[in-house]
Amino acid sequence: MQFPPARRILAPFLISVLLLVTSCSQTQPPSRWDKAQEESTQKPAKTKQTNADKSTAQSQNLPKKAVAGGKLNKYFPSAGGGFDRVFAQEKSGFAEAKLNKGGKNVAVLSINDIAGNPTAGEKFKESTKQISGYPAVSQGSNITAVLVANRYQVKVQSRDPSFTASEREAWLSKFNLSGLASVK
Repeated sequence: MQFPPARRILAPFLISVLLLVTSCSQTQPPSRWDKAQEESTQKPAKTKQTNADKSTAQSQNLPKKAVAGGKLNKYFPSAGGGFDRVFAQEKSGFAEAKLNKGGKNVAVLSINDIAGNPTAGEKFKESTKQISGYPAVSQGSNITAVLVANRYQVKVQSRDPSFTASEREAWLSKFNLSGLASVK
């Protein structure tokens, strides 16, 4: 079967145009979710510090990089008393777990290594309250935090109005704070 000359030229031309267009198209940059996944699965990244942060970090003798988030998980309190603990996020210098009761999220528990952000510990300098021997502060009406070994900020944040300040303090005391203080 013979094809007319126009068809013999048109088919290779269209294939060439198709290849040219697909090879010259730009690849899409990674989405914010791709970047977050990459950051959370890699080793702890070196954090950038300003000169002011460096001087504060040096005065507190903080290391230059944060510990891996997975290393912090074992210091969280266990589930119990009708509460379920579900780990939600883990990245360099940070770990977070949700506290659920009856299938409802009532609080968020977190540990944050402030080695990369030593100014985060400033709010504890004026603290007059202590929980398990560590300086404690209230942040707004739904967050209570302690500073462990001038390095780890441990927080309990209410997600439901029924989860009170006294419950936040009780859950902070359930963390293995003395064990966390020894993490280098």
